Amino acid sequence: MSISQEELFRIALGLEKPWYIKTIDFKVEEKQLDLHIDFESGSKFPCPSCGRSGCHVHDTIERTWRHLNFFQFKTYLHCRVPRTECEDCGVKQVKVPWARKGSGFTLLMDSMIVILAQHMPAKTVADIIGEHDTRIWRVLEHYVQEARSNEDFSNVHSVGVDETSRAKGHNYISVFVDLDESRVIHVCEGRDSGTVTSFKHDYEAHKGLAGDVTDFCCDMSPAFISGIESNFENAAITFDRFHVMKLMNEAVDQVRREEQAHNANLKRTRYIWLKNPENLTSRQVKELGSLKDMHLKTSRAHDLKLSLRDFWNIGDPGVAESFLKKWYFWATHSRLAPVIDKAKTFKHHWNGILNYINTRIDNGVLEGINSLIQAAKNSSRGFRSTKNFIITIYLRLGKLHFNLPT
Repeated sequence: MSISQEELFRIALGLEKPWYIKTIDFKVEEKQLDLHIDFESGSKFPCPSCGRSGCHVHDTIERTWRHLNFFQFKTYLHCRVPRTECEDCGVKQVKVPWARKGSGFTLLMDSMIVILAQHMPAKTVADIIGEHDTRIWRVLEHYVQEARSNEDFSNVHSVGVDETSRAKGHNYISVFVDLDESRVIHVCEGRDSGTVTSFKHDYEAHKGLAGDVTDFCCDMSPAFISGIESNFENAAITFDRFHVMKLMNEAVDQVRREEQAHNANLKRTRYIWLKNPENLTSRQVKELGSLKDMHLKTSRAHDLKLSLRDFWNIGDPGVAESFLKKWYFWATHSRLAPVIDKAKTFKHHWNGILNYINTRIDNGVLEGINSLIQAAKNSSRGFRSTKNFIITIYLRLGKLHFNLPT
């Protein structure tokens, strides 16, 4: 049994009565396929507002949608969309089954755009399908907002927060992560205490209760600390061990830079002191050994850093506190000003550092996410707006569930 090409395309598009393919216009030279959809004469439709069935057609409006390519041919759907007259709601435009309201793309085209944009820049997606990237961003914004509106944060209890740059200069956003699920759950502009308030409002808007957040992991930013203490009273703050070690590395490097002013052997040795021993090459291990034999101030600072690394592996809270007290005494009596300064900083944040022994949470997940965020920024060569940057983060790292047609 043979079927017409109109019937074939109707089946391919999944059209059901009263919709049908009226005509097909195949423009070979323009590499374009136009499918004209119509509805059967005398058809009645439900009211798109209240759902009342059997509404008469008041008039029609011509609409066009971009569809998935038919091989190398751009494909467009054209339809005179009916507007129904409802006794209660008045005249309303019917919802067509192949596209969402207000979109210039079909649902299947939307689906392809979202899937591609999860793996490549929006500009690249736009180039592939031959559309301006502004239209791509509208699609992505719609589906990200829709997916986020269905998020449930009631089981989110451990949260990490970190800042990351959107562009050169002091242009930052704050990223909040569900540490248990390794997913981004909130992104907002800035890096002050107001970002934590913004997260609280968003968290509670998604079925979360501020009192249910038990742990927060962050760096030693006074703004983050203040925001957490003000908005999440039941949350214990754990200071990120990567940030603590970063501060210690800064102290080691400061000692080295001061010492190299009168010791040329320390020039171009920065990374030898900053890298973890297990990551040094055989040549660097040999060079470090030679430097250690010189009994340098930098070597003493380096020993303090290596000792602090051991703290994070202690399992017993009592032993850990005793260890940290001894380390603090050693650091503050080292006669190394940069080390003493960092040690006093750690003393000021004592409980948050010790909390790691109990919680075992850190922002390692956030560090990985931040690297992916920066990779997305670099591949896109930046973003024209912070909104687009945030959309991309949610799209790729939010583990959102999109209601996409297939």
